[in-house]
Amino acid sequence: MWTNLQRSLPFTLALAILTYLLFSFLPDLGLDAATLVSLGVVLAGVLIPVLVQTKGAELETSPSRPAAKTSYQGETSTLYVGNLPYRANEDAVRELFQKFGIVINVRLMKDRQTGRRRGFGFVEVAAKDATKMIQKLNDFEFQERTLKVREAKERQDQDSDDNDE
Repeated sequence: MWTNLQRSLPFTLALAILTYLLFSFLPDLGLDAATLVSLGVVLAGVLIPVLVQTKGAELETSPSRPAAKTSYQGETSTLYVGNLPYRANEDAVRELFQKFGIVINVRLMKDRQTGRRRGFGFVEVAAKDATKMIQKLNDFEFQERTLKVREAKERQDQDSDDNDE
């Protein structure tokens, strides 16, 4: 959300200025400069989120980035990725793994209290590409860190049958 706001702020300001200039040249509106700028900000506040959402939808459906988990119909495999740089985000990890095959989903783990990344995550990939990704990316230098990539182990539920007795 913060990145969308950062991206839309310059457009909002530009649209506010354009609205001011446009309406200031129209004769006999009787509006002062502050009202015209305010009108521009309100218009931008309505238009920019619509434009950002439209652009986001285009990015999600681009061929290099599958839009949803359901876009791939074959078998999948989940890879554990360790020793990730804390500054790495899902898009950067997705971009790296897509060089070697189909990426369905990327989940980077965060600390519940602080919200900071924990340095590891999981990448869901096409099963046919998993072995190649492990071979190519295990011990691969990524943003000054050496990645550890292997097939993820099944998660053990904390509520085991032993506790039910």
